[in-house]
Amino acid sequence: MPRKKEFDREAVLRLAIAVFCAKGYSGASTDDLLRHMKIGRQSMYDTFGDKRALFLEALQRYNADSIAEFCHHLRGGGASSPLAGLRSALYHYADKSPAHHSRGCMGVNAICELGTQDKEVSHINGASAMVLGAALVNIFAEAKTNGELSTDIDEQGAAAFIGATLVGMKVNGRAGASTSQLRQLVDFAMAGFEKSVRVP
Repeated sequence: MPRKKEFDREAVLRLAIAVFCAKGYSGASTDDLLRHMKIGRQSMYDTFGDKRALFLEALQRYNADSIAEFCHHLRGGGASSPLAGLRSALYHYADKSPAHHSRGCMGVNAICELGTQDKEVSHINGASAMVLGAALVNIFAEAKTNGELSTDIDEQGAAAFIGATLVGMKVNGRAGASTSQLRQLVDFAMAGFEKSVRVP
């Protein structure tokens, strides 16, 4: 009879995510992963497959969780308007701890390390970018509808700009930017949208 697994799969996956965030794909050895996940080699293979399969699942989970958290703050928190919700979501990221920023974003780290040569990684990151982009497009469309944003602003372009801003914040955060410096990036990015409405 096969031995029953004695660990929480989700908790172990999150431990693997922490290793990949800190060391990247190439830098994280299988031994590193096993040591931090606190499971045996055969348990890892039986549960997740090899290191690459574990990385792909970890990346997918990391991206999904990150987008869900961002969208929660985008829509939640009692924001008074769509753009206020966007500012709140960006501030929430800026306000994360230095320890969080120093680990970097697994999705951005994967792009920097692997580029577009790894098709599966590119597909996972591309699909995640589409989900985030759609949420941002909806925010800008709503801001137009309620008169908060000029009708001259292109929602797709605005969403791409915020996506690029968020990536820049993640890279700067890992490089040691302070909370106030990251908040300044948010303020600069949002200023153009908030001043775009023409006064009659």
